[in-house]
Amino acid sequence: MVKNDFAIKHPLGLEGDATDIIAKGTFGAVLSRAGVGKTALLVQLALNAMLRDKNVLHISLNDPVDKITLWYKELFNLLAQRYAFEQAGQLWETLLPHRFIMTFRVAGFSVPRLKERLADLTGQDIFHPDMVIIDGLKFDESIREYLVDLKKLAEEQSFSTWFSVHTHRHEETPLNSIPVPLLDVEDLFDVALRLQPVGTDIHIQPLKGPISGLSPLALDASSMLIK
Repeated sequence: MVKNDFAIKHPLGLEGDATDIIAKGTFGAVLSRAGVGKTALLVQLALNAMLRDKNVLHISLNDPVDKITLWYKELFNLLAQRYAFEQAGQLWETLLPHRFIMTFRVAGFSVPRLKERLADLTGQDIFHPDMVIIDGLKFDESIREYLVDLKKLAEEQSFSTWFSVHTHRHEETPLNSIPVPLLDVEDLFDVALRLQPVGTDIHIQPLKGPISGLSPLALDASSMLIK
């Protein structure tokens, strides 16, 4: 069975060479307040990459492995239902080798520690990531030095990196401007997407990057699927 049999478009409506959104060695960010849908959007980007035989390393600093696994399984099943794919179980099994979930305690997460864990995976030919998701990193006043070191690592090992970025109600900015947590490090990011609840939907607002000209997109608040 070929993954291409699963007739699915890129979740952000991209085509051709733009399907990776961000190149290897570059950063993308998904920003919103807590509980709005950052992880759901990142998982859908990851699933699309996996369907194209890309390896995704999902790093969670807040949730255990079983919770992240459930996100992937539930969103994949919803996508399979949307596209009426009858061999979803078989396809799911072919995708699993393209995903590796890693957890850290927030206080114990650092670039040298990540580099060490990656060396264990790649050195034993266990897993070589094309995309890395870092979910739960705190964007505070010390984040720039960390991100600069991580970008060097991403360039050396040829992977793109997506971050979830938590925003706060008291720091709200105009809809078309970069939220406060990303202001001082915006130059390090090629793409930034903000999730904004509007009625029964969660609008996906491009703040920076090549997807700003696309048709309006949103997360369905009930299924968390992009529509």
